[in-house]
Amino acid sequence: MTEDPVSPHPAHAGRPRPEARAELARREADGVLPLLTERSGRVAAARKLTRRSGRDAAHAFLAEGRQAVVEALAEAEREPAAVTEVFATETAAAAHRDLLAATRVPVHLVTEKAAASLSETVTPQGLVAVCRLRDVPADTLVTDPPRLAVALAELNDPGNAGTVLRTADACGAGAVVFGAGSADPYSGKAVRSSAGSLFHVDVVRGARLESLAADVQRAGVTVLAADGGGEVALDAAADEGLLAAPVLWLFGNEARGLAPELAALADARVRIPMRGRAESLNLSVAASICLYATQLAQ
Repeated sequence: MTEDPVSPHPAHAGRPRPEARAELARREADGVLPLLTERSGRVAAARKLTRRSGRDAAHAFLAEGRQAVVEALAEAEREPAAVTEVFATETAAAAHRDLLAATRVPVHLVTEKAAASLSETVTPQGLVAVCRLRDVPADTLVTDPPRLAVALAELNDPGNAGTVLRTADACGAGAVVFGAGSADPYSGKAVRSSAGSLFHVDVVRGARLESLAADVQRAGVTVLAADGGGEVALDAAADEGLLAAPVLWLFGNEARGLAPELAALADARVRIPMRGRAESLNLSVAASICLYATQLAQ
């Protein structure tokens, strides 16, 4: 029987062919790291972070794209454990050579297919950092209240989660609280929508907002509920000094708003005056208006 020229000898099964070993040696001699495939153990472990259960189990998440990776690596300069590794395709590594050359975080070159397996986008950017979760305890808002903080009750859309994080960062907020049942701020869509701001504010997840509101009020924080039917207009709240620091804003579900029992715990229910005929505003837009007004008042 004629020997199959393609099949490796059983003794060499699973080992690179001589020409492949020669190419690997050449790449390593040139300082080029070997490409990891989607079957690599490192890539497979990172791929688990595309699911919330995997992120919670590993206490880690993925940050994709240059802006997110820039902010992640800047965080790693302050706290080395913040980022454990970076994956980049050859194309991305060449495009972001300055960024990757300046970091002490391990960088692994991966195939395009491997990079796509770590991405939740239609067009993967080929640059992904594995980052440590940035959760802080809810008690932080009580023991050391920031001048401005945001709490989200049953927020569904991860895109809104990321946008609120970005707005909170822009307005100088110190923390964003994701109440029990809210979208995960570490999902791919939320991280992308935050445009790096996830690394600039404290994140609290799974907090019971009813008890948190009472605790921060005892610590001297004004709790304001964003409510389309609120008894105080936003401009009046500013005139009355309700926006003076420290303030915790409560925002509700995109469709249902705040639960009445949670809104009732606030020091005031605040509405955004609207002259047009729109019934309501998108949650992230309403949050932007309220936080910007608060920034001006403080």
